[in-house]
Amino acid sequence: MGFLAVRLVILHSLFNAFLCCFSFSMHPKLGGNETDRMALLAIKAQIKEDPDQFLSSWNESYHFCLWQGVTCSQRHHQRITRLNLGNQSLVGTISPHIGNLSFLRVLHLSDNRLSGQIPPEIGRLRRLQVLNLTQNSLTGVIPVNMSNCLDLIGFYSGFNHLVGKIPIEFGSFPKLEKLVLQRNTLSGAIPDSLGNISSLDVFAFYDNRLSGDIPSSLGQLKKLTYFSLGSNKLSGTVPPSIYNLSNLVTFSVSYNRLIQGTIPRELATIFPNLKFFNIASNQFSGSIPMSISNATNLVHLEVADNKLTGQVLNLQKLCNLETLVIYTNRLGTGTDGDLSFVSGLSNATKLKWFLIQDNNFGGMLPTSLFNLSTKLKILWVEANQLYGNIPSGISNLVNLELLGMGNNHLTGNIPTDIGKLAMLQRLSLFTNKLSGSIPSTLGNLPMLATLELQGNNLHGDIPSNLGKCQGLLHLDLSQNNFGGSIPPEVLSLTSLSILFNLSRNRLTGSLPLEIGKLRSLGKLDFSDNMLSGELPNSLGGCASLEVLHFQGNFFNGTIPSSLSSLKGIEDLDLSRNNLSGDIPHFLEDFASLMNLNLSFNQLSGAVPIEGVFKNATATSIVGNTGLCSDVGNLQLPKCKNKGRLSPRLKLIISFVAGFAFLGMVIVLSLLFVCSPRKKGKGAGPSALGNSTFQVSYNALLKATDGFSSTNLIGMGSFGSVYKGVLDDDNGTRQLVAVKVFNMLRQGASKSFIAECEAMRNIRHRNLVKVVTACSSVDFSGNDFKALVYELMDNGSLEEWLHPTAGTPKNLSFLQRLDIAIDVACALDYLHNHCEAPIVHCDLKPSNVL
Repeated sequence: MGFLAVRLVILHSLFNAFLCCFSFSMHPKLGGNETDRMALLAIKAQIKEDPDQFLSSWNESYHFCLWQGVTCSQRHHQRITRLNLGNQSLVGTISPHIGNLSFLRVLHLSDNRLSGQIPPEIGRLRRLQVLNLTQNSLTGVIPVNMSNCLDLIGFYSGFNHLVGKIPIEFGSFPKLEKLVLQRNTLSGAIPDSLGNISSLDVFAFYDNRLSGDIPSSLGQLKKLTYFSLGSNKLSGTVPPSIYNLSNLVTFSVSYNRLIQGTIPRELATIFPNLKFFNIASNQFSGSIPMSISNATNLVHLEVADNKLTGQVLNLQKLCNLETLVIYTNRLGTGTDGDLSFVSGLSNATKLKWFLIQDNNFGGMLPTSLFNLSTKLKILWVEANQLYGNIPSGISNLVNLELLGMGNNHLTGNIPTDIGKLAMLQRLSLFTNKLSGSIPSTLGNLPMLATLELQGNNLHGDIPSNLGKCQGLLHLDLSQNNFGGSIPPEVLSLTSLSILFNLSRNRLTGSLPLEIGKLRSLGKLDFSDNMLSGELPNSLGGCASLEVLHFQGNFFNGTIPSSLSSLKGIEDLDLSRNNLSGDIPHFLEDFASLMNLNLSFNQLSGAVPIEGVFKNATATSIVGNTGLCSDVGNLQLPKCKNKGRLSPRLKLIISFVAGFAFLGMVIVLSLLFVCSPRKKGKGAGPSALGNSTFQVSYNALLKATDGFSSTNLIGMGSFGSVYKGVLDDDNGTRQLVAVKVFNMLRQGASKSFIAECEAMRNIRHRNLVKVVTACSSVDFSGNDFKALVYELMDNGSLEEWLHPTAGTPKNLSFLQRLDIAIDVACALDYLHNHCEAPIVHCDLKPSNVL
């Protein structure tokens, strides 16, 4: 009987176990741990947007261990051990109930749009091993009690907006291997205690606001392979103890304030595994050590923007080198032989970037320069002491995208085989002593976006073949000896949107009517030539012009009334011509006009008195003997009245004119409403993302203070927008807004191309101006894409309509009406005056700047 009872008990237990397993799949409320389930529901409640419906399975139809992103442990009675909600574009905050998942080992919340603070309750997760909060919008300080997570192996919280200091308590992590806090706004000194984390492998703090010295205690981290403190405010020197970290693969202290120090002589011996070495934008002095040639694993060498001197020695052993960036130093002696090291780089078959500009390298360009890797994308040797001809063989560099040899002493002709570089996007040969004509083969470069040949001795006609470069944005042929007329084919380049400069040449003839096709152009300069004839009415088609310089020619006739359409003009110079007639009154209405020069023409009549004419320093009208004015400060003869009208007659004329004008407005309005509207022809589509390299990643990094969070002005689905200050080619500083695409998000690349395609040929005074674009790689070799817009620094309409407390703002009725009209004009332009109609899908006050 007892034996039978035992068997019955065993069978009963097995049956109960079967019921438990069965109820797990069929009756969700009966299985698992209720604490974990309630915690998950609390986490879901804090999510305000879930565009991909990732959390749709989190309901009563399934046991919570079957919910998407949730992993449970069977050993611990269905307790949650892993929660992966990464890369789902979730919007909301992190619930403090996360601290109730006491068995959690891995928490992935990266690549979302989570905001708010990191809840201190995470410090209760004693079993937590991996915490990944990368790429969100988290704010506040790092909770100190996270140091209670003694099993933590990896803490990733880069690309957020965290502030405050790095907790000293982090030095007590016994197992931590990865500490990644890059691209936040952390400040203060690096705690000495971090040198106690003996297990640390990755130490990534770049792009914060850390200050003070680099602690020498970090030299105790013997297992460290990745050391990055770039883009901070660190000072002093690199402690000698750091050079004891023999396992380092990546070493970066770029963009800091390190004011002393040299590169160690035995660098290759100290760091035998070194692949990435970056000390750019500091104050390192001395020379590049000879031992660098033995760093055979080196992939990226960047020592730019320091005070290095001496020669660059043999680099022939660096077979794995992909990036050599040594610009803006004092390298070279200005004599022959300075570039002898180039021949050794022929072994670097993976070399992509070769940037040595702004040094003191002398001698002739070696032929070995064009025997470099066929993977080379950037060849930049500007601002050195190079002379002689450009050697033949450049067509070997079949993947070249950027070629810069400007500001040297090069002579001879431009090689015709440059026209074989089908990938070339920027060609800069300015300020040399090049002669001959422009090779017609340059018209074979379909992706060319920037052509800079100014400041040479080039002559002959401007080749009409340049009109085939349908992606050209920036064309500067100024300060040469070009003659003949301006080819209509070049004036038909509707892609030109940044600059078209033919000034200081010997061009003759009249302006072709095709000039009106430059609808997107921002700056047009044909000054100091021998152009003649009347200014064509088609010039009014250049509706996006901000700068128009035609001074120093032989133009005659009147200033055409069609120029009234140039509403965004800021700088207009028509001086030193033979223009006659009155000064048009529409110039008074140009609100953006800051400089007007009409001097030394044959203009006559009364000078307008409103708008720019009120500012004597912004207007020049000297040398026009027929002008008069009743305003004394212009020091012109008074205008003669041809008879005085009685006040009664003036009143009658005013009323009649007013009613007549009102009638005309009504008639024209009816005609406008009832008649079909024709769409304007736009330029053919061309992907800007595949055709422009106006600025480098390095330039944008500097412009935005290392993409600092303090410069962050907005975030969208595919990236972030930073304000910055960008130095243009003329040395002037420009406020810009840089939209950096998050290439980790699915579809970001397509979004970049689509946005470039859309913005490529649209240009309107009520649309934010696209300055340029950048498609490159960052210093870690990751894809980098960004669009650079003109900065609108007065906020958005949303902020003016609904101002926050403490910032009173007010818009009058007329201002609101003006804004509404301007928005309507922009939409009308997008809908009806582009070749392919463009629909703005997100029109709202926050997007009206």
